[in-house]
Amino acid sequence: MKTFVLDANVLLRLATRTPEDLYARARGFVKQAEEEGSRLLVHPLHVATAVYVLKGYYAYTPEAIERVLGIVLRLKAIEVLEEDLVFGALRLMAEKRVDFDDAFPALLAGRENATVLSFDRDFKKPGVPWQEP
Repeated sequence: MKTFVLDANVLLRLATRTPEDLYARARGFVKQAEEEGSRLLVHPLHVATAVYVLKGYYAYTPEAIERVLGIVLRLKAIEVLEEDLVFGALRLMAEKRVDFDDAFPALLAGRENATVLSFDRDFKKPGVPWQEP
């Protein structure tokens, strides 16, 4: 069994299905990985990058991002590192209208019984312990 780490551009091809030829290649690789039992690892950093591109370049709404990335990240061969935080951050992003890169540390702080230290007042939105330096 082989293990691969997926880059954000592969996630983007699977999420947007564009360009069609690259989507077909990415989907074919995922299907082959599923058949062979290979592992496709996704790091939260690459999810954050995909979210940033989907929001900025593709103008996806937070709800659409949660939906399409949720579908991709739940494919059988894909293993998301920090899965609970990633899916929680996608949900929080859509529900509270916070950036993914704010939602993730907010949830991490909650899990670790910690306080977020930031100058960003958006941390008030998810309702986690937050303070400025």
